[in-house]
Amino acid sequence: MEQGWTPLARTLAAHRRTRRLVLLTPFAVGAAVLLVWEAVSRAGLVPAFFLPAPTAVAARLWTELTAGGLLGYTATTLTEALLGSVLGATVALPLGYLIARNRWAAAGLQPYVAASQALPAVALAPLLVIWVGYGLLPIVLLCALLVFFPILLATILGLRTLDPEVVDAARLDGAHGWSMVRHIEAPMALPTLLTGLRNGVTLSVTGAVVGEFVMGGRGLGMVLSVQSNSADTTGLFATLVVLAALAVGMYTLLRVVERLAVREGPTARTRYAAKHPAAARSLP
Repeated sequence: MEQGWTPLARTLAAHRRTRRLVLLTPFAVGAAVLLVWEAVSRAGLVPAFFLPAPTAVAARLWTELTAGGLLGYTATTLTEALLGSVLGATVALPLGYLIARNRWAAAGLQPYVAASQALPAVALAPLLVIWVGYGLLPIVLLCALLVFFPILLATILGLRTLDPEVVDAARLDGAHGWSMVRHIEAPMALPTLLTGLRNGVTLSVTGAVVGEFVMGGRGLGMVLSVQSNSADTTGLFATLVVLAALAVGMYTLLRVVERLAVREGPTARTRYAAKHPAAARSLP
């Protein structure tokens, strides 16, 4: 059948096959690791106390999920991570815009922002407890601190790497303030901003778990602490699988949003060019 294909059709078919292989590669690697892990555990090369078999972990995970308790703990950790991400982004986006667009703000704020990242999150947790007490709020604040820096850097980078010809043409055409942000700066910087958000949201899960370890909580961090104290290795692995799935799910969701935004980005610039012909000549 392939003999009658045109060169373009053969190229597209090869591209589709390559794409399928790329998509299947992570699953193949994961399956190989699990098979080796299961074989090592069943052979008794490593005691089950140190490395339980994947089948034992899967059985424990299924038991915990069907009992319903683990889902509630996961929902708590997810809530803390999302609230921290929203709070961190709410502060980082406007501050990043200010630093990227104002040299005085950049000179005055960047050294302190960079210095703040040298402080480990675990060291800040006791201070947050003293300032705001225990409960949801200090954990959300800790998540926000971890999310803040990646989003801030992505905002600064995205705005500073915009095509100056496009920005200048838009200014000559009368775009300024919110119009400039909405139609030119935000659409063109959106892929970089979403990359920062994606990295920050993934870190927020870590912040939630660390916060529950240090400041108490009712999420997966508390479950890990209890399982660690009772030397429940199989339970620890099962909970870590849930944490990994949570982080991967949030990362993947934002990755999909990022791809859609990149696809729609030229459309936004085209709409602006239709309204502002003078700027259209410089748009990529």
